[in-house]
Amino acid sequence: MGLSCMPVDLYPFATYSLDMGEDRTFHNLVSEMTPEERNNLLASISGKYTFSQEPLYEDSPQDNPKAAPAAIEDQFTRLPWYRHIWFFILSLFKTITPVKAFEENRILHLGKEISSRFPDSFDYKRNWLLPLFHKALTDLKNGARFFYTALDSSVHRDKGAFYAFLVSLEMEDIHAQLQTQTVPQRISEEYPDVSEIEWQQLAFHEMEIALAEITPEQRGAMYANARSLYCLKELAGFLYDRLLLAFEFEPSVDGLICSINAVQDQLLTLHNILYSFKAPPSMALIESLFVFILSEQEYDAVELQNILAKAEDSLAAIRAFNRQIPLTLILRCATRDVTLEPQVISGGEDWFVVFHDYWKTHIEEQFANFQQDRRRQKLFESFTYFLRGKNLHILEYAESESNPDGMPIEGIFSLSFLLTFYTVVFMTEINGVLRDILLNGDFYKREHRTAFTEHYNTLIKLEDTIKRFDYNLSPSGAYGKRYVQGSTEVSVSVKRRKMQVAIEDASNEAVEIITRTKSSIEGLLAVLEAIVCKDPDGKYTALANMARFLERSTGGALKEDLPNQVLSRPKGATFIISMVEVIQKLHQTLQILADIDVTELDHTTA
Repeated sequence: MGLSCMPVDLYPFATYSLDMGEDRTFHNLVSEMTPEERNNLLASISGKYTFSQEPLYEDSPQDNPKAAPAAIEDQFTRLPWYRHIWFFILSLFKTITPVKAFEENRILHLGKEISSRFPDSFDYKRNWLLPLFHKALTDLKNGARFFYTALDSSVHRDKGAFYAFLVSLEMEDIHAQLQTQTVPQRISEEYPDVSEIEWQQLAFHEMEIALAEITPEQRGAMYANARSLYCLKELAGFLYDRLLLAFEFEPSVDGLICSINAVQDQLLTLHNILYSFKAPPSMALIESLFVFILSEQEYDAVELQNILAKAEDSLAAIRAFNRQIPLTLILRCATRDVTLEPQVISGGEDWFVVFHDYWKTHIEEQFANFQQDRRRQKLFESFTYFLRGKNLHILEYAESESNPDGMPIEGIFSLSFLLTFYTVVFMTEINGVLRDILLNGDFYKREHRTAFTEHYNTLIKLEDTIKRFDYNLSPSGAYGKRYVQGSTEVSVSVKRRKMQVAIEDASNEAVEIITRTKSSIEGLLAVLEAIVCKDPDGKYTALANMARFLERSTGGALKEDLPNQVLSRPKGATFIISMVEVIQKLHQTLQILADIDVTELDHTTA
């Protein structure tokens, strides 16, 4: 769950990262979009265009493996006797076997058939791919490459989320069951007496129950989608330019030609891809692709219709190539193998594994966020009580829900807490005691006096230090100015580098302020605890004038059972009680800062 979803008083800060939320869009499409929102988005797509379901590749007797010619020897065997004699005589003149003579004759007829049915595509005598082939290949490239962007914006970036969204269309009941039965809140309420680890295991069990209810028909539909997706990816990513660059201008044909021998292996690969991609993508698959594109930016009705029309044109380009170019016949002729058959490429078989892993990871993230939220709630309750119910004084120029354009700095939560602590707790409940010791205390050891003064000065200046740092985050400040200037760079890489450097420098100072403050609190605690502690003889050894502090606050009365006395007396009744309360508050401050560090680390790594 992104921080933007959390209440401002609970956790008003964004994660320290330039890429906050990047690549979460697809995850949100699966986990957060309601059925109504999904249906409305799909209606905006399917309601504006209807895709043809005409096959992309139609089998023919010449290129259908089931109807492909038998082995050349078997074909020769089935010839009439007089044809055997003819090829026997022909073989004597060519000094080859009768079977070989028959095969060459078949290749010759194939070449003539291509020239007759598909002129200007292939010159069988010179093994040239002709201008028509070049044009058809260019059109195929342009058509297939349109889908490259759609694939790059969806499957390539988050394959698991894409499959999960596709499943939500093909298996709405399964998707609903996965969404409702694995929610941490439901499981924690239903099983309040088990541990958090057991909650997650129960969610995994519910996931397996839901997946076990997928029917064979649903699995078949998803496998067909995964196959189409894989073939579309292979076709969109095919190295067309390498093929097209092999063509050169030939004056005799007044156009571009290419020797098929130079590109034969590439054509065989393309041949298998086209043959495997027979059926057009299902509407669910097309819708999923465009939902992922539309999720990142908005299109008006005209732009949307243009995009959908381009998708249909791209599929039409694939159909046109398969109709215009007899690739099977050309390759049989070029390889001089009249039994050559296209091969079905494998791919898409892993869809269920990817889908299963996505939901397993999704559940783990849900429970990690759930546990983090519980810890943050406890933290919020602790420092809300500590700060007397006051809201945090959020830094003005750091990124937060109230200022989403501010700099995303590490440690801002801690600085905001310290700024609030300074006003609400330090100045009202702690400073008076510390200042009294600073002005009137007579330390036995000089190093105690020096350390106390140094640490006290750090805390008394804390508000000014943090506010000065906050100003440096502003557009006029040292860090903010660099951040804003970096954001205006044209080059994306330069922009990211300059902004990141400004963020890192500011974060380093923030961490340094926090670290120095913690160190000063720890140093003060060491001195204060030395003041209230006694040696074995029952004497206070830190302050030479300790008796004056005790007499001034208690009238000279001091019981030996001081801890019990401290607990039983009202607040502020004695100097010792005040000291103990200051010590307790400083320890609480360090504990809250440590808890903030843990929650910020949890969220950053989530």
